[in-house]
Amino acid sequence: MSETDKTVRSFVTPEGVDLRLHIGDGGQRAAAFFIDTVIILLTLFALTLLAVATGLTSGGAAGMEVAAIIWLLIAFLLRNFYFTGFELSAAAATPGKRLLGLRVAARDGGRLRAESVLVRNAMRELEIFMPLSVIGFRAQEGGGAAWMYLLAMVWAGVFALFPLFNRDRLRIGDLVGGTWVVRAPRQALARDMAEEGSERLVRYAFTPQQLDAYGEKELHVLEDVVRRRDRRTVRAVAERISGKIGWVAAPDQDDYDFLSAYYAALRGRLEGRLLLGRRRRDKHAA
Repeated sequence: MSETDKTVRSFVTPEGVDLRLHIGDGGQRAAAFFIDTVIILLTLFALTLLAVATGLTSGGAAGMEVAAIIWLLIAFLLRNFYFTGFELSAAAATPGKRLLGLRVAARDGGRLRAESVLVRNAMRELEIFMPLSVIGFRAQEGGGAAWMYLLAMVWAGVFALFPLFNRDRLRIGDLVGGTWVVRAPRQALARDMAEEGSERLVRYAFTPQQLDAYGEKELHVLEDVVRRRDRRTVRAVAERISGKIGWVAAPDQDDYDFLSAYYAALRGRLEGRLLLGRRRRDKHAA
């Protein structure tokens, strides 16, 4: 089995479409975390310089105390909400992950939920920051028992190396939160599928009722299927849509042509309704 095959995972959408995802490997995730750590440290460094300058110009000791309080507050927010904030965004990725072409996704194939992101990042405190805090505190105190250092190092090492001992490269936080990190590389602008499908619409006449069977969510899934053009997937999706809308296929009908035409017609229908202020997010919406 090639390295590429080892990272491929089956990702089945609620519509039953099997999309293929590539799991981010350990090296990519470590590099992304390193980039994010550098960003946090540089931000704290710049904040430190600003706090010192503000404190010196604000009137001696009192100004320094206020600047220190603000510094501690922002440092706390960076440490605890940097990862959570970025992963709750539409990109579902921190700047480090985006640079490496990675993003966080739900392992069950559904939408990435806020509670999953919160849990996976809360566990980072236990995995990384807490043992490092123990080491830093003992060093600041001067000396300390050797077993304390050893315990903290083993603690950090077990959690840091955990992704290397499971096939999906999951952190403890991923395991608890029901998430995984997948590759989402930037791609060049692809061809307009609606324009291509409109050329085939002359051979297919869909009624408004047949187009109203699906919404925006299914449109995006259908676009991905048409772009990938996997024969088995195209065949399965064409049969599913035909059954759903009551379409009677001609003996010489091409499944890809049918899906391409239906995609173009559905997109035109949804865009036309959107102009009138009526939006249908998925097939379950009224």
